[in-house]
Order: sequence, then structure tokens, then C-alpha cells
Amino acid sequence: EVQLVESGGGSVQAGGSLRLSCAGSQNNCIGWVRQTPGKDREGVAAFGFDFRPKYADSVKGRFTVTKDNANNTLYLQMNSLNPEDTATYYCAAERGNSPGGTLFQGCRFNTWGQGTRVTVSS
Repeated sequence: EVQLVESGGGSVQAGGSLRLSCAGSQNNCIGWVRQTPGKDREGVAAFGFDFRPKYADSVKGRFTVTKDNANNTLYLQMNSLNPEDTATYYCAAERGNSPGGTLFQGCRFNTWGQGTRVTVSS
């Protein structure tokens, strides 16, 4: 399987924007999850088996997930960032039938990239 490789994280002030990219995103169920220390990974935005973008309530209207199918690249445009968005963001895919993983909008994300850190300061 092709590895998932994220890029684009960084540090911004509240209200700022960042764009994350994920190369290798060739699966139908593909998206972004994030994790803060001591908490489970949570789904942020994804394309499911119906090929429609889906979002967590906390990011609706601020984040946009898009996909370049020709280049197997997934993007996450994050606008109006706030300190609560601070986390490590992972590109995630559902591959195979291994148990566990993170459930989000009909996908069971069980394959991850290395993660990219996003820090939003107030």
C-alpha cells in the first residue's frame, strides 16, 4: 500500500489559516483526524464511500476538505483557526478489514500518516 504523507502544519495565531496536504490518498474512505495529548483521535473531515465531504460539527464552515484524484492528494484548508484546533493532524484511510481505528461518518480509519502538528495561539 502507498504510504500517507502529510505536510503543511505549522504555527499560526487565532483567526489564521493553514492548508494541509496528504500524498498517497487513493482510497475511497479518506480524510483527516486529529489528536491532542491524552485524548483519542477524532475525525475532522473526510470523503466517505458516497464521495461527499463530511465534517465534524466543530469545524463546519471553517475547514474544507478537497481531493485531487489525478494526483492522489488530499487537502484540508483550515480557516478561522482557534486554539482549540491545536493538535496533531493525521491523514487517515480505511484500508482492509483490520479492527479498531477511528470511526467517522461511515469510515473506519485504520491507516495513518506520520502526522503534522498544528499550533494555534491566542
